[in-house]
Amino acid sequence: MYDQAIINGRIYQNHTWQYKNIYLDGEKIAHISHELLPAERIIDVKGFEVLPGMIDPHVHFELDLGWIKSVDTFETGSRAALYGGVTSIIDFLEPTDHPDALEKAYFERRKQAEASMIDYTFHATIKSPKCDLEDYVKKMKSLGMHTLKLFTTYSDSNRRTDDEAIYELLRLSKKYHFLVLAHIENDALITLEPSYTYKDLLKSRPSLAETSEALKLASFVKETGGYLYMVHLSSGFTLEALIQSYQDIIGTHLFLETCPQYLLFDASVWNQDQGYLYTFAPPLRTKEEQELLKKNIGSIQTIGTDHCAFMKKDKQKATLKEIPLGVGGIESSLSLMRALMGDEAIDKMSERVAMIQGLRQKGKLEIGYDADIIFVKPHLYLIGEPHATSDYSMYTGLEGYGEVITTMIRGQIVYHNHKVFPHTGRWIEGSDITFWKHLFMLAIMISHPINRMSIFALMKRLSIWVRWKISFLTMRMRSSIKQAISFYPAWSVVIPISIPH
Repeated sequence: MYDQAIINGRIYQNHTWQYKNIYLDGEKIAHISHELLPAERIIDVKGFEVLPGMIDPHVHFELDLGWIKSVDTFETGSRAALYGGVTSIIDFLEPTDHPDALEKAYFERRKQAEASMIDYTFHATIKSPKCDLEDYVKKMKSLGMHTLKLFTTYSDSNRRTDDEAIYELLRLSKKYHFLVLAHIENDALITLEPSYTYKDLLKSRPSLAETSEALKLASFVKETGGYLYMVHLSSGFTLEALIQSYQDIIGTHLFLETCPQYLLFDASVWNQDQGYLYTFAPPLRTKEEQELLKKNIGSIQTIGTDHCAFMKKDKQKATLKEIPLGVGGIESSLSLMRALMGDEAIDKMSERVAMIQGLRQKGKLEIGYDADIIFVKPHLYLIGEPHATSDYSMYTGLEGYGEVITTMIRGQIVYHNHKVFPHTGRWIEGSDITFWKHLFMLAIMISHPINRMSIFALMKRLSIWVRWKISFLTMRMRSSIKQAISFYPAWSVVIPISIPH
């Protein structure tokens, strides 16, 4: 008998919708089938969609800018995430320039994250390095992190990493199988005059700053064979330029992330009475660039929110240099993106994130995976007021699709019908990028004619796929044995999702 059964649901599995039942043992998914099998607890989700928990690869909780700190703690930010079906997040360490400082930043962040209600991991963050880069990478990996963030700008605060170091880190990423994340803006093209207001954001941070830097770093990837993930891509011009010049490495060595704000708004919102609320970096772009970004959304691998919330009063400043750049949005991202792009949003916010970021057993409804599961009411609705700390959301009043009713983390219901239940998130140790790269490449391979790659490459990637599947053999055998010996007693209770426990 299984611990829990989720029955009568329309589940999203392997990029398609199916009517199946999901069976859980402890924290894991133990079996998925059309059959009705005995379980100690039955949750009837008839009329609802069943999705894997979402993973936000880009959040900033308790971000300390020196003169101001983002308002969401790990507790308040993760609580808000539950309303949106987000079950795992990736935050960032404080930027460091030496392995010893990296280790200190790691343990400080781990302490802060103990308050999280959802599972979490971190991106290491490097700044203007003053050490042997190989030593830095080894220290990062020894701490269980396999992603490293860098900045190509912010030289004024000593956060910029120069081209020589970036090239070397990309070379090392191939050797040590980790992922380099980059905030891509050309430092020399960014200006901040004392008289600039929020309406001068495009002048301060032009799209050319992003496009030129993106093309340069993509050329480094091509040369080194390394792995690069470009965060918060904002301009359709940048995306189109990358497609034209580097299509062959997008999705295999070059991974692209964008955010809901760049798909839902353009720079014209700064002309509104409260235009100052739409301030973040990179900034919003022209309508033409936004439409181009949406047109080519298929070349974007993931959606992250860049959740970095502040209060209204923090934004109501006379000059741009006084305004903290960042907005919230973690709890509304899934429904907004589904309204915009349909099922593709689910893949970009769950399975693809897990694959690219190296989060094993996350992001899919699959045997052996963590039972991070959400139940969704499939209807259009208006986004309400935020449940995070900030006193506003720029998404309030927009139309979303698929209202999250229940959020389950590792088999435990943590959120249901606007009520949050006590839960402690857990640290997620990442895995090498190579493991997931081959799975991602397999998905790409299946969607294209076989003659686009050699038979030798095909055999190699298929063998990797087979070895990966063997890792779940024990769980599958256990599931089969349970079916063979099971009998069908009268179940004592069937719990519809209108009742939390």
